[in-house]
This record gives sequence, C-alpha cells and structure tokens, in this order.
Amino acid sequence: MAQRSLASRLSRFFEELTGDGGFLFTTRIVRMFAYGFLSVILVLYLAEVGLAETEIGVLLTLTLLGDTAISLWITTHADRIGRRRMLILGSILMVFAGILFAFTGNFILLLIAATIGVISPSGNEVGPFLSIEQASLSQIVPDERRTGIFAWYNLVGSFATALGALAGGFLVQALQDSGVAALVSYRAIIIGYAILAGRSRVVHAPLSGIELSGAADSPGRSSPYQSWLGLHRSRRIILKLSALFSLDAFAGGFVLQSIVAYWFTSVFRWSRASWAAFFSGRTS
Repeated sequence: MAQRSLASRLSRFFEELTGDGGFLFTTRIVRMFAYGFLSVILVLYLAEVGLAETEIGVLLTLTLLGDTAISLWITTHADRIGRRRMLILGSILMVFAGILFAFTGNFILLLIAATIGVISPSGNEVGPFLSIEQASLSQIVPDERRTGIFAWYNLVGSFATALGALAGGFLVQALQDSGVAALVSYRAIIIGYAILAGRSRVVHAPLSGIELSGAADSPGRSSPYQSWLGLHRSRRIILKLSALFSLDAFAGGFVLQSIVAYWFTSVFRWSRASWAAFFSGRTS
C-alpha cells in the first residue's frame, strides 16, 4: 500500500513537470553531483600541487567571494538578459574553473580561476543557478504544487551531492590502489568536474519557457536597491533574511567539506574510500 502511494506521488510529480522542469531537475542533479565529486579532494589537490596552507585559505576565500560577486551580477540581470543565457554562462564559468585548476599549479592562475570561475569547496550550491532555477520553476509549475516541487528539487540535489562525494572518493582510492600517483588521481577528478559542467551547459541549452515576459518593463528604477540589486517593495524583508543567513554561512565557512576532508586525511590518515563514505552519509 505504501509502495503504491509512493509510486503514485512520484508519477504525479513527474506529470506536473513540463519539459523545462525536467531539464531544470536534470541539470540540478548533474551540477550537484559535480560539486560533491570535486569538494572532497579540492584542498588535497591544492596541497599536492605545492600550495602552502595560507595560499589555500586565500584561494578558497576568493573562490567564495568571486562566486558571490558573479552570482549577484548574473542573477540580478537574468530577467533582462535572459535566464537561459545566464544559466549557460554559469556553466561555462564552471568549465573554465575546472580546466584551469586541472592544468596549472601556478598560484596566480589559480587565483584567477577561483575568482572568476565557479568552484564549490563546500559541496553546496554556489553560483547563479539556484536563484534562477527556482524562479523558473515557480513560473512553470502550478501554484498549489510549488512547495512540493521545491522539496523534490532540494532532495534530489542533496542525494546527487552525496553520490558525487562517494564517487569522487572511491575513484581516487581505486586509482591510487592501481598505482596512479596522488596528484594524477586528484587531477582526474577535476577534469571530471569540468566534463560534468559541460554536460550541465548542454542540458541548459533546450530551455525555452523559463523567460520572464516584459522583464525590461519592470517597475521602479528610482532607488539604488531597485536598479542594482533588482529589489523592489520586498527589499527590507530580503535584506533581513540575507543578514540572518549570512551568520549561518559564516559559521559554515570554518568547516568547508574540502578542508574537513584534508583534516581527516592529514590527522587521522583515513583512506579516501573511508572519508568518501563519511561525506556521502553526512550530505544525504
């Protein structure tokens, strides 16, 4: 009985997704898998290429600051320039960061890639995707089913991140057990991240019904909040919520998944397969 009920819910859920909704869910799964895939080895890779711990800290800081600045610009211009275009641009920035991280150990070039590109050292959502995709989903699904669709959207993303962390750790372990050098095994993960980002860009391409008609005629361009941040009457509530969320994000910055993986490996000498299973369970 319970199985039939679950099957019925899943069937109704997929029926309510339009073609664009299916594409948005697919790219969410691919992207979050890529984030989890990379995050568990990122600091280990940077240490292996010869960066000092201080340099790694600077790099991760600029990664998150760059993602914040670029995401703010992309998301506040998406309705005017085009949501699909901005999603594709975000995917291209993921590819750019992955390629540059994979093929150079030069600190300056890595800084450029970290600042301009899209890399997730935490395994969580970064970049412009979340805001644009959620706005698009709210437009293409029925109002009464919106909360349920968002719940599934978050759930599949969490599972994809967990599977990505598990796959990344076990792949590194398998490569090193077969005699591949640590640096080469980590680089294979980063190349995989760039490939997955490229697949995400391909999935964004067919999107057709997510644009906001009449976006250029949106009201109220009189204040800096409205013209720059794209906020209108809701700006007071949004700024309060942003201040609240920033406290949680600040605390989370102390325990980025990439740093914790590095700590487990350096201090406790955990195998890659062990911390891959740990982070997979923690994320899911």
